[in-house]
This record gives sequence, structure tokens and C-alpha cells, in this order.
Amino acid sequence: MSDTSSSPHTKKLFLMMVLEFLIWGAWLPLIWGYMGKDGLGFTDLQITWVGSAFAIASIVGIFFSNQFADRNFSAEKFLAFSHLVGGMAILALYWVRDFPTFFTLMLIHSLLYVPTISVANSIAFSNLKNAQKEFGIVRMGGTIGWILAAWPFYFILGTKTGTEAILARDSIFLVSGIASLALAAFCLTLPHTPPNKAAAGESSFAWVRSVKFLALPYLLVLFIVTFIDSTIHNGYFLMADGFLRHVGIADKWIMPVMSIGQVAEIVTMAILGLVLVRLGWKTTMILGILGHAARFAVFAFMPESQIMIILVQVLHGICYAFFFATLYIFIDAAFPKDVRSSAQGLFNLLVLGLGDLAAKWLFIPLQGSLTVNGVTDFKTLFLWPTGLALGAAALLFIAFFPPKSLGAPPEDVKH
Repeated sequence: MSDTSSSPHTKKLFLMMVLEFLIWGAWLPLIWGYMGKDGLGFTDLQITWVGSAFAIASIVGIFFSNQFADRNFSAEKFLAFSHLVGGMAILALYWVRDFPTFFTLMLIHSLLYVPTISVANSIAFSNLKNAQKEFGIVRMGGTIGWILAAWPFYFILGTKTGTEAILARDSIFLVSGIASLALAAFCLTLPHTPPNKAAAGESSFAWVRSVKFLALPYLLVLFIVTFIDSTIHNGYFLMADGFLRHVGIADKWIMPVMSIGQVAEIVTMAILGLVLVRLGWKTTMILGILGHAARFAVFAFMPESQIMIILVQVLHGICYAFFFATLYIFIDAAFPKDVRSSAQGLFNLLVLGLGDLAAKWLFIPLQGSLTVNGVTDFKTLFLWPTGLALGAAALLFIAFFPPKSLGAPPEDVKH
């Protein structure tokens, strides 16, 4: 593709996204079993607190990155510093075994990593000639990075079994930390993106204005449904690892099996535009939520079928692209330009923060209460997210009536 039709920095931005999400994908799926009784021996409450570190940082980080970081630092330098310090923190977890130090380092890493997600997006949007056309390809690098995080553990865990395999999972921090330090260096080669003092024309408290738009019933319904779906989505990563081991999938295969969903996500993202044209906002998002219900229903009622459990992982692509990717596109269309960035941050507060936090405090204690003598009642456990997904889909179906033509919202909610 010629320079007249594509941006000169696309390849660099693509690689930036690969490393950005490889850092996260390396530790998130496998950390829960590693912290449990067969690993570090943390209690359910301690595991919940470690998991909450990322959610707490999401809440703090969203406001920090939107209101301060991207207005006072060059984006690429902010990214480099965050990944340097955050990378050293996650790398140090390879040697840590006690809870206080483990939690502190995870919190430091999370506080530095979370803002980089939105800052990386800002760098991409600022340096693409046609963001609407090219951003999807650049963001696909993140999905590929998540997949690449899975495969090293096939080799690392391939010769180990049982408790030895779980303890060997400390290598997830090596992979994540090295990727973070590599990205810190690579960020210094990214195109210079100066601080955006005006923040795209928004006032310092534009996020407060964006909250007022929730007075529109269809946006309020979408806000509630997003919280529910985010809780279910984040809960999957908490429960899948232990369940896959329970049904007899070897440790070395767990990450590759879970990465099937990311492969499907690439395909689903490629057809998302066509699906939106054919089905519209409402139906597309409902299908995304029902993907969760179908996946957890298979887990609950077909635990004896490894083939079905593996195949149903492809629904992750539908769950993410049809709901979350569609959500971001919808927000861009539904909110006026002067509060659009803050509106994205408002819904990201649910996706990365409150939904994640709710998942930790719901599903970790719930799984603990359903586990007796080391045996978990997975059927009952998975009926919870199945029911929540069906309820969210029903709410969206009954109460979500977005305007056929999304223009500027009514004057009474603009100020």
C-alpha cells in the first residue's frame, strides 16, 4: 500500500500493540492457579486482593491518563517510563513468594501499566492518516500479542506436571517483564507525540459532563449492561484456568487452548463492520453477550467433553468483538465530539476497572465457597455467569432502543 493511502508509522504502531498486550496476556490467565494452594499458598482473600490491584489501578489510571498524563508528557516518553518501571516490578515477582511483597509489586506494576493502554491508543490515533480505516489493523496487533504470550508456556511447562508445573508458572513474570522492558526501549523509536494540552477540545472536567449523558435511557441501559458484561468477561479469566485443569487438560496446553479465543477474535474483528451493517447495534451486542452464556453453559453442563470445551473457546471472539469493540464504535457515534474521549474513558472505567473489581470480589469468594475438600462444584459456579449473561442480554433486548440515526444528543443533556 502506498504512502498516500497508509500511514508511514503503521508497522511501528502495530508492533507497539503486540508488545503492549503481550505484557498483560503473559500473566493474567495463569496467575490464579499459581497463587493458590498448590502454588504460593495464598488464601482466597489474598488472591482477591492481588487481583484487585489491577482493577484499582484501572480506576486510578483512567483518570490519571485522561486528565494528567496525556496533557503533560510526550506520549512516547510517558509510555517508555511506565513500561521501564512497571516492567521491573512485574519481573521482580519471579523471585517473590510472600503476600505483602507480591501484592505491593503487582500494585506498582498495575498503576504504571494501566494508563499505557489508553496512551498507546492515543499515540496510534495521533499518527494514523485514516484512523477509522487503519486503527483496526493496528489494534489487531494487541490480539496477536496476547496469542504470542500463550505459546512460550507450552515449552516451559511441557516437561512438568502437577505442583511442579504450577510453581514453574513463575516464568510468566519473566516473559511479561522482559516484554515490558523491550517495549520501554522500543517506545523511544515511536513518532513524537507531544502532550495534548487541550485534550481534543475537552474541558478539565469533561468526564463529569459525559456522565450527564447517562440521563438518556438508552445510554443508561448500555452503561448497566456494560458493567454486567465486563464482570462476566473478567470472571472468565479467573475461573477458566482451574476448570481446564479439572477436566484433564494438561498445564502445558492451557494457555494455547485459551488463546483459541484470541485467534477467533482476529477473524471476528475482520467481519465486524459487515455484521454491524446487516444486524445493527442492538442485535450485534446481544449476540456478543449470548456468547458468554453459551460458553459458560457448555462448561456447566458438558464438563466431560474436552472437545466441546476446547471448541467453545472460539466464542471469545464473538464475546469481545461483537460487544466490546461494537461498544467503542457506538460511543464514538453516540456522544458529541467534545466529550467523546471522556465518554470512552467512562465506559473503560467499567471494562477495565469496576467490572474487573466486581469479578474478583464475586467469583473468587464464590468459587471458594463452592469448593469442599479440594473439589469445586463447577456446575453451580458457571450457572452464575450464565444467568448474568442471559439477564444482561434480556435487558438489552427489552430496554435498549438507540436512535436509528445517531446525531447530537438533546440540548438538555449537553450542559
